Amino acid sequence: MVYGEYVGICNLIKKRVAFTGDIGRPQSHILPSPMAFPQCDYLITESTYGDRLHEAEDATEETLLEVVENTCVRKKGKLLIPSFSVGRTQEIVYVLNNLYNDGRLPHIPVYVDSPLAVNATEIFRMYMSDLNEGVQDVLRFDDDPFGFNTLTYIKDINESKKLNHSDEPSIIIAASGMLEAGRIKHHVANHIADPSTTILIVGYCTPTSLGARIQDPSKKWISIFGMDHKIKAEIIKIEAFSGHGDYKEMTDYLSKSIDPKQVKQTFIVHGEPLAQEAFKGHLHDAGFRQLQIPKKGETVEL
Repeated sequence: MVYGEYVGICNLIKKRVAFTGDIGRPQSHILPSPMAFPQCDYLITESTYGDRLHEAEDATEETLLEVVENTCVRKKGKLLIPSFSVGRTQEIVYVLNNLYNDGRLPHIPVYVDSPLAVNATEIFRMYMSDLNEGVQDVLRFDDDPFGFNTLTYIKDINESKKLNHSDEPSIIIAASGMLEAGRIKHHVANHIADPSTTILIVGYCTPTSLGARIQDPSKKWISIFGMDHKIKAEIIKIEAFSGHGDYKEMTDYLSKSIDPKQVKQTFIVHGEPLAQEAFKGHLHDAGFRQLQIPKKGETVEL
């Protein structure tokens, strides 16, 4: 009898908290759509792109192809792509592989210059059956959607250094995605003063990162490794390659997973202030109430 009463009390005070982490895109080039999660009483959600919408997938591929053609064919320069080693790099390589299979990718060298990305790609290859339907379709006629004849994966540091002394038009994909460290930072330092170079930003960069600072059109010089470099390279951004969903994709995902009316409180985190405020409005329009943007160190009693 005592045990039964105890269980009843526990059921009465049970509270369900859900934390989304990064919300993936429903139409990723290679990953399945995010799975729905159970109903919760309290929701903690990210808001990275809470104030913007991404381009459509096909538009993203066309934009990338245009950047490649303009940089490597017309300007005969190098296209530098800062990219996170896990996920983002494989997605870009997959898109380039599809363009190659279609005969649309210019015949130029493509380098993935990151030991971690090389290792991560091998893991993707081991589990390709878990990737999305688009990848499964490609596998019917291409047994390696992460490799093509003009693509080279580089681990050796000396091979990486040689890329900086080559004058051939090429694409170099390397970490880190925000240009804060890694081999891409060296490539940018060596080529940012060359007007034939294009630096393509393919994801979110925190405001204080090098990747964000070089996007400031008012900047003419930038400090890298303690040395000032004149910015003559073209800086372009394609946000749609980001792994984060935009505000519509995130709102749709949350609304389809849970009933907003049953959520007692929603906390909006992991985003810049303007994105958080904008996403708060979108969630309110979707039926979520008791929306809060917590301050750093704030304590909330549930």
